[in-house]
Amino acid sequence: MVSSIHSVKKVHRIACIPGDGIGTEITEAAIQVLTTLQKTLGWFSSTIFGRLFMILKLALLLGTFEFDFTHLDWSSKAYLERGWYMPPDWADQLRKHDAIYFGAVGWPDVPDHISLWNLILPIRKVMSQYVNLRPTRILEGIASPMANVKREDLDWVIVRENSEGEYSGQGGTSHEDTPHAVATEISIFSQVGIERIMHFAFQTALSRPRKKLTMVTKSNAQRHGMVLWDKVFYTVAKEYPDVEIDKMLVDAMTVRMVLHPASLDTIVATNLHADILSDLAAALSGSIGIAPSSNLDPTRKNPSMFEPIHGSAPDIAGKGIANPVGAFWSAAEMVRWLGEEKAADTLMKAIENVTQAGVKTKDLGGSENTKGVTEAVCKEIEKVLGAQ
Repeated sequence: MVSSIHSVKKVHRIACIPGDGIGTEITEAAIQVLTTLQKTLGWFSSTIFGRLFMILKLALLLGTFEFDFTHLDWSSKAYLERGWYMPPDWADQLRKHDAIYFGAVGWPDVPDHISLWNLILPIRKVMSQYVNLRPTRILEGIASPMANVKREDLDWVIVRENSEGEYSGQGGTSHEDTPHAVATEISIFSQVGIERIMHFAFQTALSRPRKKLTMVTKSNAQRHGMVLWDKVFYTVAKEYPDVEIDKMLVDAMTVRMVLHPASLDTIVATNLHADILSDLAAALSGSIGIAPSSNLDPTRKNPSMFEPIHGSAPDIAGKGIANPVGAFWSAAEMVRWLGEEKAADTLMKAIENVTQAGVKTKDLGGSENTKGVTEAVCKEIEKVLGAQ
């Protein structure tokens, strides 16, 4: 019986790119948690009969699977040593995997525009990860810096267009390094790009209890690309009559997020605007250290990529104090994308049990370090599974 169960075990191939700074620390922590999750699913009890019972029980509840991690040293340190982040066949390497787990990129010795445009942005574009999904909510045991905000008042999903817009990379500089230097940054908004992100946003809103979608733009001042955004939004909305819609200008949106968080649910915005708003959302939910993100190719023709949004944080790198919750939440989103819904729910339950118990890093008002939170979540996974 045990052999037959293990014969159907699924193997999820994960490409791990730890990157820079605390990216290496939180990636290590995430792998430890994911490894604990897969091992606990297979072997929980210490007795042979207990193990057999648990395997049968968990196979019915969660299925059996394991992760096969491939580590890729595409870091700024390696770039300084060899002159490149990714090898010429990087896309072929990534396409051999089912998902990508990304830590962070950025280091003081390398200008940010070099590290971004030589690593994470090419991955997003070539892998057709045109959706960046950023859920935001106040986890158990974590308080918002805003007074009198209830947990149920701040539960959002931000849908960020992830392939064009303000991060298209179009433009140039003439008369460089002279007093007459002129730089242009051209935002690209295509009908196809806007339509596909709008459909994803409406479908996301439709899947949530409130079925409400807020579109964010700045079409009063940017009268071409963002006017097209408005036009496509209202056109696509006709296909989703069950979704309540409204529109906000991005500056007014920041005010609404702070003063009236309960009025928001699903939010869709351009590459730049959603990037900024999701950082604000993370801060309002307690800390940027807890915020996850998913870079998705909804067609599943390419592997999707999962990463916390906090960045490489060089100021605290190597100190062992980085908050790993965003990394764990991102890992849970990856597990969910891979089809392991119950396992993802188990991981999120373990995370929130730990934060509710007060095991938190300093950015959340706690006293634990990265290792302490990681070990606590690993232990909690065993407890959660044992109670199922």
